[in-house]
Amino acid sequence: MATEKITMPQLGESVTEGTISKWLVQPGDTVKKYDPLAEVMTDKVNAEVPSSFSGTIKELVAGEGDTLSVGELICYIDTEGGSSSEVPASPKKEETTPDSKKETSTTAAAPKKDTDARGRYSPAVVRMASEHGIDLNQIEGSGQSGRITRKDLQKIIDSGEIPTAENKQASSSSSDSSVVESKQENLQPKESASGLKPISVDTMPGDIEIPVTGIRKAIAQNMVRSKHEAPHAWTMVEVDVTNLVDYRNSVKGDFKTKEGYNLTFLPFFIKAVVESLKEFPQLNSMWAGDKIIQKKDINISIAVATDDALYVPVIKHADEKSIKGIARDVKELADKVRTNKLSGEDMKNGTFTVNNTGSFGSVMSTPIINYPQAAILSVESIVKRPVVMNNGMIAVRDMVNLCLSLDHRVLDGLVCGRFLARVKERLENMTKESTSIY
Repeated sequence: MATEKITMPQLGESVTEGTISKWLVQPGDTVKKYDPLAEVMTDKVNAEVPSSFSGTIKELVAGEGDTLSVGELICYIDTEGGSSSEVPASPKKEETTPDSKKETSTTAAAPKKDTDARGRYSPAVVRMASEHGIDLNQIEGSGQSGRITRKDLQKIIDSGEIPTAENKQASSSSSDSSVVESKQENLQPKESASGLKPISVDTMPGDIEIPVTGIRKAIAQNMVRSKHEAPHAWTMVEVDVTNLVDYRNSVKGDFKTKEGYNLTFLPFFIKAVVESLKEFPQLNSMWAGDKIIQKKDINISIAVATDDALYVPVIKHADEKSIKGIARDVKELADKVRTNKLSGEDMKNGTFTVNNTGSFGSVMSTPIINYPQAAILSVESIVKRPVVMNNGMIAVRDMVNLCLSLDHRVLDGLVCGRFLARVKERLENMTKESTSIY
């Protein structure tokens, strides 16, 4: 019998942690390789963690609601055959020696705790404790083997009695005034890692409190990180897509009959973007601290929204695909999101994001960069507007705004302006004669 570890997998590009939303197994359950063990939420995807082995679940290290970093232990599983080189989570019975007997007898009065479990704090617990100045050594956890969970910390925060190292020292002092002073200090709002104090909102009769889900928290953290770390700049161009609208409308019926799905405008915009990225590879880059990584592959992230979350699956090697191939990938990825079948692999290695905000009727937006990428382009709604033509005449044309947010550490206005100009030129010259769907 061997004991193996199951760890938090990488569930998407730039995803560093996941939240256990629901365990699908319990200790003692028998599982086969690839059987789902738990449901996990991140800011990009809901996914199931599969078992890497066949065997019997030994111990669930993480509890529901715990957020763990990629690679962090979530459970142990006993497998058949071989001897285990891993140390099981529960402590082994030590050999008895005269010295150990003496030590045991002197500590017998103290309740025995699984200190290994207590000492394993999830990143979310550590971050939450740091933001509120909580001394974890003074907390009794309610999780597996005494593990401290976020729910334990939230109860303490709500009570206002926050145990800190200062509290502990004050309680051992005979000075009552120092105790009072310490408690008053703890009642003051603590600053978070971002420098902002926790928000306190007064509720009134009739207000509805909506619990923040794990995935919504993860989205919030990723958005704050992007805005906090990447200096955003923004620019926009207006594009006359009258020729493109006529072209697409002339072929959409035959395309639907032949391929079995609709041909939307988005694949045309993505095609123009990837062709322009070949000319301006600087936009296909990422900030890496002491260097900029210019990516060889052009993998386009697309934003797909559900009622309560936003997912960003990736069209791999988009520059090698025709408009039809891009359209097929867009449909398949959107279907996976809406049927909750999106995998971690579908989320990896995006290098540039195209956001179709026009599908909601938006005509102008300032998108937040999909960290750690260097830029994101929003395609707004196509609207008919009167336009002054080159000959001085006024005509009704199909117009669209393209809005680009960029990381000013990586990109400057000149190269981004030239990039948008090439995207504009390509879109305005997309006709049946110049552009093939296949």
